[in-house]
Amino acid sequence: MTSTELILNMLAEASTKDISQATNPETFEESAKVATKGGKIAGDARKALETQTGKKVVT
Repeated sequence: MTSTELILNMLAEASTKDISQATNPETFEESAKVATKGGKIAGDARKALETQTGKKVVT
């Protein structure tokens, strides 16, 4: 795993944690939606980086 991949993974985890703390999901389904939102934040960052550099980030 590259350092960029690790950073994006950390971003997804931190985003998910922050969203979870803000929304306090009570069911598994709500928690899954929060995880999807956290992953989308990291995914958007990955896509923006790939657009700017012109190369794939994830190996």
